Amino acid sequence: MEKIRLGIIGMGNMGSGHFRNVLAGKCPSVTVTAVCDINPDKLVNVPQQDLSVKCFGDPIEMLDSGIVDAALIAVPHYDHPPLAVECFKRGIHVLTEKPAGVYARQVREMNEAAERSGVKFGIMFNQRTNPMFLKAREIVQSGQLGELKRMVWIVTNWYRTQAYYDSGSWRATWNGEGGGVLLNQAPHNLDLWQWIFGMPKRVRAFCTAGKYHNIDVEDDVTIYGEYENGATSVFISTTGEAPGTNRLEISGDRGKIVVEHGKLTWWKLAVPEREFCFTAKEGFVSPASEFFEFTAPEPEGHPQVLEAFAQSILNGTEMVAEGVEGLNSLSISNAAYLSSWTDDWADIPTDESLFEKYLKELCKNERLKHKAAHSENGEDISERWKVRW
Repeated sequence: MEKIRLGIIGMGNMGSGHFRNVLAGKCPSVTVTAVCDINPDKLVNVPQQDLSVKCFGDPIEMLDSGIVDAALIAVPHYDHPPLAVECFKRGIHVLTEKPAGVYARQVREMNEAAERSGVKFGIMFNQRTNPMFLKAREIVQSGQLGELKRMVWIVTNWYRTQAYYDSGSWRATWNGEGGGVLLNQAPHNLDLWQWIFGMPKRVRAFCTAGKYHNIDVEDDVTIYGEYENGATSVFISTTGEAPGTNRLEISGDRGKIVVEHGKLTWWKLAVPEREFCFTAKEGFVSPASEFFEFTAPEPEGHPQVLEAFAQSILNGTEMVAEGVEGLNSLSISNAAYLSSWTDDWADIPTDESLFEKYLKELCKNERLKHKAAHSENGEDISERWKVRW
């Protein structure tokens, strides 16, 4: 094959965006042969863009059609794992949007199914293509920053209005998305956190639901993490601050790096800080450092991830992010939720059954609340609030 035959499941904002990228020639190893959405309105304009693409209203029908080698899954979060498993059963390669799923057990089972199938499985962590984050990972993972001390990431530039949340009934709901800013906006940042700095052993988190919007899920989060070596991390995110900040700062025994405003700044110590601390003869001196600055244009990450996925199928080359890695960032968000719900520390990996118990209760209460609110005006919400459990 010179190109993979791709089927896109879900033609909302993300799915249609991937479709346009392929049509624009940004993924030369991909041809879209099929698209699918349960909402027929999402498929109306497809023939105008490419007459050769077949439209489906049922994803299983598309997967059984024989016209796709791979599927790109861009549907609400709960449906990522079950659709991926259906693909694996049929020997169809999968590239899924983030997050990998909503709760760790379903994602772990999806990963096991992927391994059994032997097909390619990737996840759309497009922020990994950013040269600044690639450089940060290189510095940290190579040991040039020395023993790690602290990571602080303030990422509050995810601002959203109430109109955004009102644009879809599944948005910002426990039943529809499975969470708020941690499950919708921040999975990229959570992935980069662990990809660059590593996985914490436990977290203490504060997730505030509906702090700035009329929603049932969290729109403001602060997470404190601890590591085996004593290092710590602080992650702050919200959709309710403007203007927002996006600043990643990582400190180690050999210096500090900061990623902000499209550049990476690196202060490289001449002598390890711990050595300097106990050998210096004066009290108000600091170790000397060299200063480096890196800048590079940010690529269009989405088509780059899709093209790498296609090349992995065709030539066996590496993907930007393996699908199994989606469990790492989800483990952090699951632990953060559980910590907030129990008002206590949460270990990673977290207690899956306890997490699901709390999530089920939130979903149940949300359904009852909205059912009561909408039954007064006779509105049928059975499809909008599909039972997930």
